[in-house]
Amino acid sequence: MLTDLLLASAHHLLVFALIAMLVAESVLLRGPIDATVLRRLAGLDSGYGASAVLLLVVGLSRLKFGVKGLDFYEHNPWFHAKLGAFILIALLSILPTVRFLRWRKALKADPNFLPAASEVGTLRLLIRFELVLVAVILVCAAAMARFGGF
Repeated sequence: MLTDLLLASAHHLLVFALIAMLVAESVLLRGPIDATVLRRLAGLDSGYGASAVLLLVVGLSRLKFGVKGLDFYEHNPWFHAKLGAFILIALLSILPTVRFLRWRKALKADPNFLPAASEVGTLRLLIRFELVLVAVILVCAAAMARFGGF
């Protein structure tokens, strides 16, 4: 029971961390972009990636060591939808990560570097869409806990 509690707690805290970093990225992309903002975006994205990986590890640990057991999850369509949305978010987050790394490299080469407004706008929309998908995950989690498998 204690293991399940610790895994569930870690899982929830990591979800909140992931959401906080996505929201912070979205807010930073809304305002003026300068060298400081570019560095913050790169740092936030690193934290976001680490949170996502830890979230996946803890989530998979819940499958094996959690009270409900693997059978509950294998036959639960809400779990599959939740995992699918998580994978889609991971795929969508590749572009912002690559751009942030590229921007940081360009900033090192040229301290006056500023990204194109169109790139910033694209990333802002993409990150907001990721946040919508996080909301989908939260709804699927609630449904998963209440309705189980069909």
